[in-house]
Amino acid sequence: MNLIIGIIGMVFILVAFILDEFYKKWNQDTIQYNVFNIIGSGLLIWYAYVFAVWAFVALNVVWFCVAWFKLVRIIKSKKDL
Repeated sequence: MNLIIGIIGMVFILVAFILDEFYKKWNQDTIQYNVFNIIGSGLLIWYAYVFAVWAFVALNVVWFCVAWFKLVRIIKSKKDL
């Protein structure tokens, strides 16, 4: 089950990356991009925690926090319009 969680987390991150880099569907200023990064990094935090891979936990905690703060900023800027 933990492997499935890790794979799903990886897929979320990679989908956001691919849609940004190759298809220009999303970018770092879209809600969808940041939600996918939050979900993906959250799942990867769990996966890394279960296997005690602390460097990977730290990486994904930072990834999660950056995406979260970016998402909050996007939502606040839309409310100001």
